[in-house]
Amino acid sequence: MALTLAEAVKLSNDMLLQGVVETIVKDSPVLQRLPFIEIVGNGLTYNQEKTLPGIDFYDVGDTWAESTPTFEQLTANLKIMGGDADVDNFLKSTRSNIQDLEAAVIELKAKALRDKFEDIFIYGDSATNAKEFDGLRKLIDTETAGNQVIAVGDTGATLTLAKLDELIDAVKGGKPDMLLMSRRSRRKLNALVRAAGGMTETDRDQWGNFIQLWDSVPIGVNDWILDTHVLVGGVETDTTGGASSTIYAVQFGEGALCGLTSPGHLQAEPVGPLENKDASRTRVKWYVSLALFSSVKAAALIGVQD
Repeated sequence: MALTLAEAVKLSNDMLLQGVVETIVKDSPVLQRLPFIEIVGNGLTYNQEKTLPGIDFYDVGDTWAESTPTFEQLTANLKIMGGDADVDNFLKSTRSNIQDLEAAVIELKAKALRDKFEDIFIYGDSATNAKEFDGLRKLIDTETAGNQVIAVGDTGATLTLAKLDELIDAVKGGKPDMLLMSRRSRRKLNALVRAAGGMTETDRDQWGNFIQLWDSVPIGVNDWILDTHVLVGGVETDTTGGASSTIYAVQFGEGALCGLTSPGHLQAEPVGPLENKDASRTRVKWYVSLALFSSVKAAALIGVQD
């Protein structure tokens, strides 16, 4: 069963871990909704759905034609991400609010882990760096002109509401669970809606934060999506040196886009006193990866310019 981080941590009595998870989830639209499957071993080999089998009508006595779905076998390996948070013993003994000091240091480490995950969630490429997992850009493969990649012009163009609707329609089997974009793209979307004499819908998440919706699909902002992509001939050729951005539409779930993790999910591990310095250490670590089980559950709108 796939659980979000927020739901999985409810099964733990570790107060430190609960604090770390709350810190990284409450400001991350992706981690609030992305479910994770616990896997045994260091990776998962799965069949990604590509096309459905054919269906036809027949008369009595007709010869029935056989057709099968097509799949692509992929492997997602768990990757190790994390870092150590050290608290100096002198500061512990000279500060009155000792627990607040340690909590503040661990909180900053947790925020750094969240930022790193959101960056790799978009731009991760195991072919470039074998230590990281493949991100959304690689899983959708925006460097090829496939059905799930919609270009706003050959070299990029201004966003239109019609193109955003086309992006939503590219995700099959129900609406996307999220539209993920940069802050510049969200500002442009707001300007388009206001120019049309309307307003985007709003709602609140479980932490009380306001969220915007377009066509009833929540809008998530990812600060790591660049506005400097380069398009040539309707495909992305680079992520820097240009003036374009990308908007992603994704469905989350076990048959769609899903995170992979080891049993126990995220871990906050007290290492204890250090030998080489007068400090104690807490290690925040996560064995994690990403899998897209069906290619039609995610799509990208590339070439979005201001």
